[in-house]
Amino acid sequence: MTLRARHNRGSRHRQEQERTARTMKGSDTTAQDRKYRRRWWTLVVLSVSLLIIIIDDTIINVAIPILQRELGASATALQWIVDAYILTFAGLLLTMGALGDRFGRKRFLQLGLLLFAAASLFGAYAASASQLILARALMGVGGALIMPSPLSVLIDVFPRQERVKAIGIWTGIASLGIPLGPLVGGWLLEQYWWGSVFLLNLPIVAVALLAGLLLVPESRHPAPPRPDLAGLALSVVALTTLVYGIIEAPASGWTSTAVLGSLAAALVTGAGFVVHERRVRQPMLDLRLFGNPRLAWGTAAVTLAALALTGLAFDLTQYLQFVQGNTPLQAGLRFLPLAIGFGIAGPVSQRLVPRIGTGRTVAAALGGVAVLFAALSRVQPGTSYWLVGAALLLIGLGVGAAFVPSTDAVMAAVPEANAGLGSAINDSGRQVGAALGIGILGALTNMGYTAGLATFVSGLDPNVAAAAKRSVGAALQAAGELGGPAGAALRQAATTAFVDGFGLAMLAGAALMAAGAVLVLRRLPSGDVPAPAAEPQSSPQPSASTVAS
Repeated sequence: MTLRARHNRGSRHRQEQERTARTMKGSDTTAQDRKYRRRWWTLVVLSVSLLIIIIDDTIINVAIPILQRELGASATALQWIVDAYILTFAGLLLTMGALGDRFGRKRFLQLGLLLFAAASLFGAYAASASQLILARALMGVGGALIMPSPLSVLIDVFPRQERVKAIGIWTGIASLGIPLGPLVGGWLLEQYWWGSVFLLNLPIVAVALLAGLLLVPESRHPAPPRPDLAGLALSVVALTTLVYGIIEAPASGWTSTAVLGSLAAALVTGAGFVVHERRVRQPMLDLRLFGNPRLAWGTAAVTLAALALTGLAFDLTQYLQFVQGNTPLQAGLRFLPLAIGFGIAGPVSQRLVPRIGTGRTVAAALGGVAVLFAALSRVQPGTSYWLVGAALLLIGLGVGAAFVPSTDAVMAAVPEANAGLGSAINDSGRQVGAALGIGILGALTNMGYTAGLATFVSGLDPNVAAAAKRSVGAALQAAGELGGPAGAALRQAATTAFVDGFGLAMLAGAALMAAGAVLVLRRLPSGDVPAPAAEPQSSPQPSASTVAS
């Protein structure tokens, strides 16, 4: 072959390579443009995917009285029907977030939705409290697969300038699950059997799966590190034992062997996780990220807000049904102001953060929730719902105004390639907060109830007294069986004792929120995180009018 022929052949090869590169670049640009144009539709799908988790969190609360009757569930079993979901959910979040970054966030989202639907079907036809607890645990696994994906995909499709707005909308749509779960659940419980509240998940999953296939883009870490199997295992054990200890404490006592052993195991494995992650070359979670106060204190604020929301919902559902005698549907309607407050919180946060900063916005929100919890500690059996409803509206506004900027701060502190892990950190904070809300506030309510009822039940038949001590629902059932003046007296004593315990829990929640507000004000930076200058965008930079819209 002559020199000219070789030169021509090399030239043609280079031209083919350049054409291939241009074609690939053009295809990639087209895909990025399409992803950017569809970002608001993608946001709707991601919000619906989160909505199913919120609905499942809230719908189970209105079913508690019926589950107690139909399945003969004890107070401990009732708590585990709620908490089995939280335990598996919280324990697996970090692991699923890291694996989603590696294998594909959309893939994990779809897999989680399928598992959630299958577990919901199993739960609907559970024949005992034990089977229902198992179904709820499997739903928690599905939730752990689902939960990190929506927020991490949102970070992938929205440019930095639009993320606070997108997170606010995402939170607002998802907050519809707060009243939607009790409302629809209450209606279903009045029309059908208790298992129908789990069948509600199936059509929502079907819509989310189909829309997700069409509108949610796949994303993953561009160069995932080697799997940190030891880190994954240690994180699962540490989170699971921590959450178990918290949620078992109300039933067994904080000084019981089971609780102390579980918390000790959490401490040991948590310390082992920290040591391992500092030593390994490619850690699952780079602990240096927590040196950024936006991540550390943003997560703390999310945990506190979740504690307030979940603890209030758990106790208030029982107050509305057991003390004030509302049906499940009526109780669900009475949660509507909470969701309205959440819906208002997004736009309010978008305006406050640029003006006063992230830290001050979150601190003011937590401080407002503290004042409202203190006000709720004064409720009595005959307190007008209008007062309670007004407090719920403002609490929804406060909790939402804490969630939105805190979530944005957490996600901005984590590299976008690790968005799934960042989402899992944020969501783990929420789930630990949810467990603490039920564990701490629920324990205080039970403590106040038991103490308030002790003197009255001392003169009752031992079997009746034992039943009344188990829970306010069991006491009301025993009062109905007694009938007459004795039954009426037991009913009054039980409701009064429960309100005393509820007041104690609300005061404790107020103290926690107030302390959190002070710490967040001092530690969480008020300056918003600017978009990095070289940050890759999903499409050409949006115009100022688009960002402001």
